[in-house]
Amino acid sequence: MAVVGAMLESLTKQVFTALQEHARFALDFKDQFELMKTRLDLTKALLADTENLKEKKKVVKAILIRLRDLIYEADNIMTDCLVRDEYQKEASCTSLTLQKPLFWYQTGKKLKDVNAQLGEMEKSLGEHLKYQDQSDHGDNTSQSMKYTAQDYVPSEIIGLEEDLKRLRGWIGDTKDDLLLVGIVGMGGLGKTTFAQKIFNDQHVAGRYDNMIWVSVSQVSSDMRIMRSMLEQLESRCSVSDEAQMLHKLNELLKGKSCLIVMDDVWNINQGWWIQFFSGLQSAVGESSCIIITTRNEEVLTSMGVDKSRIHRPKLLTANDSWLLFSKSAFSRCRDRKCPDAQFERVGKELLEKCGGLPLAIKAVAALLAPRSNSVLQWNEINENFHELTAGRNFTSVMASLQLSYDELPIHLKQCLLCFSVYPEDSEIQAEQLVHWWVAEGLIQGKGSKTAKELGFRYLSELVTRCLVEAVNRRGYDGRVYCCKMHDMVRELATRIAEEESFGKFDEQGKQEMTENSRWLGFTSEMNPEPLKKSSKLRALLIMSTNDQVVFGRHFGLLGSLRVLDFSLTKLEKISTEELVEWISSLKRLAYLNLSGIVGLKEVPYSFRKLRNLQFLVFAGINELGKIDQITSLKKLVVLDLGSCFHYLPSGIERLSYLQELSGFKVASNSRSAASCKFCDLEKLVHLRVLRMSIGKDSEITENERYVLLKLKKLKVLAIDAQDCEDNIISTMLNILSPPPSLQELYLRRYHQETLPTWINPERLSKLQYICIENGEIIDFPTSPLSVDGRDFPWNIEGLCFKVLQNLKLDWKSGRGYAFVTIRRGGVVV
Repeated sequence: MAVVGAMLESLTKQVFTALQEHARFALDFKDQFELMKTRLDLTKALLADTENLKEKKKVVKAILIRLRDLIYEADNIMTDCLVRDEYQKEASCTSLTLQKPLFWYQTGKKLKDVNAQLGEMEKSLGEHLKYQDQSDHGDNTSQSMKYTAQDYVPSEIIGLEEDLKRLRGWIGDTKDDLLLVGIVGMGGLGKTTFAQKIFNDQHVAGRYDNMIWVSVSQVSSDMRIMRSMLEQLESRCSVSDEAQMLHKLNELLKGKSCLIVMDDVWNINQGWWIQFFSGLQSAVGESSCIIITTRNEEVLTSMGVDKSRIHRPKLLTANDSWLLFSKSAFSRCRDRKCPDAQFERVGKELLEKCGGLPLAIKAVAALLAPRSNSVLQWNEINENFHELTAGRNFTSVMASLQLSYDELPIHLKQCLLCFSVYPEDSEIQAEQLVHWWVAEGLIQGKGSKTAKELGFRYLSELVTRCLVEAVNRRGYDGRVYCCKMHDMVRELATRIAEEESFGKFDEQGKQEMTENSRWLGFTSEMNPEPLKKSSKLRALLIMSTNDQVVFGRHFGLLGSLRVLDFSLTKLEKISTEELVEWISSLKRLAYLNLSGIVGLKEVPYSFRKLRNLQFLVFAGINELGKIDQITSLKKLVVLDLGSCFHYLPSGIERLSYLQELSGFKVASNSRSAASCKFCDLEKLVHLRVLRMSIGKDSEITENERYVLLKLKKLKVLAIDAQDCEDNIISTMLNILSPPPSLQELYLRRYHQETLPTWINPERLSKLQYICIENGEIIDFPTSPLSVDGRDFPWNIEGLCFKVLQNLKLDWKSGRGYAFVTIRRGGVVV
């Protein structure tokens, strides 16, 4: 119940903050909120205990599902109170004052009911855990070490020739006394098989005096790892103390070359590893090597494996998949070959569903081999593939992936399950995912890190753990822009999501809409009728292009909705007036992306009702003009105006929580008072990302020199000069004074020969990344800047130059950067 834990954390934090800050509603219901906080804290503790149960009994699962529904109800109450609190801050809302007794009565009744049910569930969970402890008492049987390495079958090594050649080269060419090599990939990819191929290679084995294979797995301890090594070096291991084992290992390997494979490492005791590795390093002979296989790249990093010595096996190609499949599927056929074209057609259709995952391919082949005389049975298996993956033939595949899921910390489990609503093979924009996670309360900011920053970090962790594949990522720091999920991992995600009642999926793995769905990726294949009754729905991603089917006149209220995203569709014929009026009724909405709505020209007055809105995205809506009501949305954290032609209205300072502003057009100070001026930005003290455009109609005066400097938390600044060739652009940009906290700088369509004077290493000492594109600059300072006899070199990690035809660089005086690539008259470093 990963998401229950996340919602509990979010709700507890909200209750605590409300009590601490003496919010009006918290004072009205002080006793009930204090009781709720106490019970939520206790429930969190009990929930943590249930996480340790590998197999939750039906009664516990039922309690946890009820608990999640109750947490959602409490979250609705809290959101309603926060929204009402915002309204009450406006003196004009006299109607709310008249309704206060009714709201007070209804909310008080709901709070008492929630607290009573929380008490009952705490009692039920506590009794179950007590019974569980008693049933486990006295069971002192220790779990023996599990050796997970498969038997080595050379014939199953398919499509690895180039990879094996590379690894042999690493091992053969090393000048290190003790080389570390890592092999990382998702479960079932063949990491162990690959390591076995190296381990059993005669040319490799001939280089070493000793060969040691240790299957580490999740249940290993430092002592067990060392004991396994010692038992392979001498028949009897007589020592039992850890220090003695380390000494004995170093003694047995002293002066000898060795190859050690540590297979299936999930985590490592850093203190032990440093002591173990340093001891081996000084003891073993030259050109020794340790190969580590894992599903988590962070494990390799923590063990000191250099990035250049990490191998990431790829999924098998279609041809290699067919070769591996054929070896097993046609093992009973004459000449061990495919009988005819019909079998080949069905077999290749099944292989597409395996997505190049070797373990899945072998499972399918084993299932089909006894039926190699019946194409009818092959077709039946093909048509019911998703249903069959739940059967015993696929136990090894799903169990392997389940291990990866079980190993995830709770904050990553909840994020992974969200992938279930996307159709197979979808390429998913990272920002959409992160906005969803934050808006639904699955992620909260910690310390100096915002919730959105943590969201991108969590996505990178899922990629590092090989459960999500990065389709597009930034070069210098690896930030993921676009990602996808392997079909088999998605199969696992959909099953768990269905078990936890977040959605329902058919035999083909496609989502079905029900009244109890919490998350929904709505496609044109779905019947929209159940939407009218989906009062529990919290996240709705529209993926349909059928305007009328999706939004009929009687579209449902969806009172619990937190996330509404149109960016995956393009709705042209829909009545935008009717749509935005419906959206205005979603008072609990926290994330709204209207990018796919063609023809939206203004933000209506009714949008003022969306007082819980934190993310608002208009990117791609070119006709949007009137946006006056935006400044009423005081909880906004991210505002993306995209290419909106209109200037922001005055009153931007009301958005005091704003952390990211995109599409800000710098207006002239001579424009009407209704427009936001550049100087108004200085009041957005929490701003971390600012993307703005400056054109011939813009104005930045000398009095506004320190506006950006006052934004102490600003990390990302993007400036679009709109292809303006007037020298006034250079004058205005030279006035700017960004804060020293700046980490990323983007300058686009800048048609001046020299850069603004503040783009130098002395002023921007924390800058990590610079991107300059489509401009006329002729020089970029690569040498250190000397100020008062002190040199200030660039400390950036990434540099991107694109379409700069006049640029000349002196690399002799520049320092080394992260990477270099040439792109159309420019350079990316």
